[in-house]
This record gives sequence, C-alpha cells and structure tokens, in this order.
Amino acid sequence: MTRNIAMGVGALVLVLLLWSSWVIVDSGHVGVVRTLGEVQETALQEGFHMKKPFLDDIVEVEVRLRKAASDASAASKDLQVVTTQVAVQYSLSGEVMPRTYQRIGRGAAIVEANVINPAIQESVKSITAQYTAEELVTKRAEVKLQMQAAIDANINTTLTQKEAPGAIAIANVAITDFEFSDEFNRAIEEKVRAEQEALKAENEKVRRVTQAEAAAAERQLEADAEAYKLEVESKARAEAIRREAEALKDNPDLIALRIAEKWDGQLPQFTGGGAIPLLNLDAVTAK
Repeated sequence: MTRNIAMGVGALVLVLLLWSSWVIVDSGHVGVVRTLGEVQETALQEGFHMKKPFLDDIVEVEVRLRKAASDASAASKDLQVVTTQVAVQYSLSGEVMPRTYQRIGRGAAIVEANVINPAIQESVKSITAQYTAEELVTKRAEVKLQMQAAIDANINTTLTQKEAPGAIAIANVAITDFEFSDEFNRAIEEKVRAEQEALKAENEKVRRVTQAEAAAAERQLEADAEAYKLEVESKARAEAIRREAEALKDNPDLIALRIAEKWDGQLPQFTGGGAIPLLNLDAVTAK
C-alpha cells in the first residue's frame, strides 16, 4: 500500500516536472525569462522552448504594431489654446524586451504611460508654440514631420536614460485632429465669410468691367465699319467726280449738255435789258 502511494507520488512529481519543463510562446509575442525573479538577457521567440522546471517563469509580451493615442493642449505662436490629438503607431523590440521589462515595466500599457504619452505631450507643446493656429492647419504635413521628429527624440532620450535604447520603434505619427477655442472658430468663420464676400465682389467687378470692355469694343467696331464705309463712299464719289471732270474738260459740248439738263426753262432777267439767252439752243439742237 505504501509502495503504491510512493509510486503515485513519484509519477505525479514526474508529470509536474515534465509539464513545467517546456513553454510555448504565442505568435506576435516574445517570452521574458525570469529565473527565481532575475530577468535573463535573452528573450524567447515565438514557438516551443524548454525551461528549467519550477525555476523559470516566462512572461509573454506582445511585439506587434500598436497604437498609442493622446490629447495634448498647448498654446500656439499667436497664443491660441489648441488641443491636438496625436496617434503614434509603434512596436516593442523583441531583442531589447528583457531590458525593457526590467527598466520600464511589463507590457505596452506601462510603456505608453511611462514613455510614449509623456513624449507626445512634450513634443506637442514644443512644436505647437512654433506655429500660429492657422498655420497648424495649413502646414499640417510640416507640423506632422516636426512632431514625429520631436517624439522620436524624446522617446530615445528617455530610453537612453532608462538604459534601454532601441526598445521602441516608431512606425508613424498621425495628427488626427486640432481643436480650437470657440472664439477662434468664430473668428475663422468670419474671416472665411469676409474673404468669400470680397471674392464675390471682385468677380462681379471683373464681370462688369468685361461687359463694359466688350460693349466698348463692339461700339468701336461699328464706328470703324461706318468710317470705312464713308471713306469708301467718299473715294467712290471723288473718283466719279474726277472722271466726270476729265470728261467735261475734253468735251465742251458735254458741258453744254449738262447745263441744259440742269436748266429749268427760265431765262435770267437783267435790269435795263431784255432776256439774254444763256445757251445757243439752235446750236445745241443742231448738235
């Protein structure tokens, strides 16, 4: 009976030894090995691993890409209070994870609270102060690059101080939104409205000037056409008169004929004498 109990206890101990001698690290994670509480320098990659039974404790930490979001309020260059929503995509380095676990803490939540979020707050304040509230919107791409560089620098400084350089890799920084005060929003709306009204007035002015110029051009074309017409007609009349004058000059009888065509049949009267014939009718008739 005692022997059976001993064999049973021995079998149970053997099973426990075998069970605690291996571990499987899930995909997207690394395993931080703690031997009697002491963190080992080498992390376990995903997959099956052997470990020292009852001595090693394996802590799995995710190393997939994650997002840390934070809101930060700061004063702009023109002293407007701006709340900036920043999202940082990052991942934890598996190779540095034992040092990260030892110097900063376990898991992404602690890393975000102790390193990333403070870096976001400090970076947003320093970069926001370099731009006016309007420039934060119009130069959004430039502001994003400046903030990403500042966040990288702040995180690296903190990691160096914690003796865990390279523990965090920043993939992207996104400015998801800017929130301004109600007074500033109203001022922007009034400015936009004024600019729209000014643009509308300028367009109306251009339209009227264009119409006036078109009407003036049309009148000028009509005047030019009329002047050209008069010039042509004048030249034609002058040419006809010239030709007729040439014909009359070389043909005295034609002159007499023209005079006869213009005569109204009345002879001119002179005081002190009778009527004097203007033409020699017999000579004209003989012709």
